[in-house]
Amino acid sequence: MILEGMYYENAMLHSETRVYPQYPTITSGVTLGSESIYRYGLRESSYPTLSIVDEISDGEGNIIPAGHYELALSDDRQFLIMIEGKKPIAIMPVFKVEVTMDKKPQVHDAKSLRAKNKKEKEIQKTNKKRARKGMPPVNREEEIYQEASMEYNKDGKYFLIRYERGDVKAWSAIKSD
Repeated sequence: MILEGMYYENAMLHSETRVYPQYPTITSGVTLGSESIYRYGLRESSYPTLSIVDEISDGEGNIIPAGHYELALSDDRQFLIMIEGKKPIAIMPVFKVEVTMDKKPQVHDAKSLRAKNKKEKEIQKTNKKRARKGMPPVNREEEIYQEASMEYNKDGKYFLIRYERGDVKAWSAIKSD
């Protein structure tokens, strides 16, 4: 039934009448979020995000424009790498690295190993149930705390960059004009 003209206006004035669309709202039969790009897509990033509000220049013509960048620590923990779109933009030397070893004894503790095995078995059971229903498996990766921040020091005229991911903290600095 198609409602047009004054019939439509009159139908909308009555509180008892509900106007339904002619066609289903999901025409393809695929609901939002069920496409493979959402179900099986990779994580966005495993690095913390650093937001730069104003562009940074070093006085030699090199400029880091304002934006959002991923911050990665090199394998040897000597450099912080600023990444945009999977391409390195800047490499900064690290002057301090701090690793907390609070959780290390828990890794080899018998009680924590039993808890870890129990959790893995529960995930396997859940994934079997989800596979029978046609759902994607549960992600086994644990959430890792990560943070990147930057602050300006007026006295020394430099930007202090702080990187934190899991139990590793690193600090770097960028000299500015």
